[in-house]
Amino acid sequence: MKPEQYLDSHNITYARHEHPPVFTVEDGLAHTARIPGMACKNLFLRDQNKTRYLLAVIPANKRADLKSLALVTSVSKLSFASPKDLEEKLGLTPGSVSPFGLINDVSLHVELWIDNEVSRAPIVTFHPNQNTATLELTQEMFQRYLESLKHSLHTF
Repeated sequence: MKPEQYLDSHNITYARHEHPPVFTVEDGLAHTARIPGMACKNLFLRDQNKTRYLLAVIPANKRADLKSLALVTSVSKLSFASPKDLEEKLGLTPGSVSPFGLINDVSLHVELWIDNEVSRAPIVTFHPNQNTATLELTQEMFQRYLESLKHSLHTF
């Protein structure tokens, strides 16, 4: 199911913004600077034994500190999951990762970890599982989306 269909079916309002394909946060910021809200960086991570998979959502301008995140998540060593893992767990390809990928994780295998700054931002923005658009949601609508999921949700 496409993210927009899911959001519509759960009465979650959003604004959609089209733009050229973006593959990095830097590309994204160049094309999405006019979109209101906090741009987010989405990291699909795994533990060393491939028994835990995490989707970490942090502000786009924040450096990802995997060592600190490993401590917070009680994972001895975190690393980026492979494109194969990304496809198998979330049905996504590199460059299109977002919290909306959790719609595809019907086995509830992926843990969602959201940075406190993201949780406090009045408006947040994410790719709708494709890198040619951005969805803008108020924090209230984002929280409604998160509550609609059955995934374990953590903030850090």
